[in-house]
Amino acid sequence: MAKENSAFMKPLNVSPELAAVVGNGPMPRSEVVKKLWVYIKANNLQDSKDKRLINADEKLKKVFGGQAQVHMMKMAGHLSKHLS
Repeated sequence: MAKENSAFMKPLNVSPELAAVVGNGPMPRSEVVKKLWVYIKANNLQDSKDKRLINADEKLKKVFGGQAQVHMMKMAGHLSKHLS
């Protein structure tokens, strides 16, 4: 069994904006991403033509810096601003 990377699993504080989407922290980054995807799929926020694009609702706009649509590969950069 592989050794867990303790830095990767380190619980991080979640900003109030992000907590509105994924719940209150602290939690590891991997758990934040998992919960974010649960929220995106539950609210049908993936673009119908290009599933790589996320159409932000009002809660996600606060996390995504006001952007209405974000590419899934850019989400990590937005999340970093809300984790400490």
